[in-house]
Formats: sequence, C-alpha cells, structure tokens
Amino acid sequence: MANTSDISRGMIIKLDGSLYTVVEFGENKTARAAAKVWAKLKGVDNSRSIEKTWNSGDTIHPVRVERKTYQFLYKDDTGYNFMDNETFEQLALAENLVDAPQFLKEAQEVSVLINTETEQPMSVELPDKIVLKVTYSEPGVKGDTATRTLKPATVETGATVNVPLFVNEGELIRINTKTGEYVERVKE
Repeated sequence: MANTSDISRGMIIKLDGSLYTVVEFGENKTARAAAKVWAKLKGVDNSRSIEKTWNSGDTIHPVRVERKTYQFLYKDDTGYNFMDNETFEQLALAENLVDAPQFLKEAQEVSVLINTETEQPMSVELPDKIVLKVTYSEPGVKGDTATRTLKPATVETGATVNVPLFVNEGELIRINTKTGEYVERVKE
C-alpha cells in the first residue's frame, strides 16, 4: 500500500469511488501539530476539481495507468473512433473523454490512458502542440502590426483560433492543445 509520502504530480488515485489526477501537492508542517499533506485533484472520470488534505503517513490508493498510442480514425454516432497502432483493434469513446476534441484530425496519433485494473480507457490526450492548416482567415490590414492584435482564423478541423494579423489562409500554424492558443507559424 502507498502512503502520502508517495504522492507525485500526475499520479492517479482512487478517492471515494472516483479517480483523480494529482495536479499539485505540498506539505504543511507546524511546530505543535502533525504534518499534513494537501493535494489539488482533477477528476478523471468526472469533471470535478477538489482539494484534499491527509495526515502525513495516511494510506492512499494509487491506480496503475498504462499509456498507449492510438490513431484517430473518424467521428460518428458511437463517438470518436481510435485504432491501436500495434494490435489494430478499434475503440469508440465519448467526447467527454477526449482532451481537446476540436483539434482532432484524421490519422492523428494520440495517447489513450487505460486503467490496468479494469482495462477501461479513462481519457485521450492529444500531443501538447500540433500543426494545423488555416482554412479561413480575414486578411490583415497592412501597417496594423504595432500592437499584438489578434484575429480569428478557422483551422482544418473546424476550430477557431486567435492568430496574429500576419497569418494568412493556407498557412500552417502550431497550436497549444492545452490552452487552444496560437504558438507559431510553421514553414512547409
């Protein structure tokens, strides 16, 4: 069994029947009382975010998670369909399990987190940064670049991203999938 000294960022633990990822953790020590361990937790199988405090040395229940590479195939009535790159088995998952579904494009590789106890998929993570093509963007006004002004642009997946004025239709841009923000222009 694990205890509070084993807590680390990114660890998935079972708490009150639900699974949570440790986002942040720390320890509070006082001269008179026993040390306490606190953690900010984000729900894996629900959308809750909570804070939890334990006494130092309390037992926690970590869940072993396996990360597998899958390829996004398509979206239909059953959900988002992925294929295991090694076994070619297909998997259909609901939209709420996908990190940033608006940035998924066909044949893109993603990581699927699988609970090894139940063999059930828990979530789908896209790479931190992906490259997409701008399919529509208003032309920027020449000389209007003194400030960091942004304009909306539609990318090939249909998502809208705010980009600098110099980005034009047909160009490739790198996007941060965690924040949904423009990172840089990419040369072909």
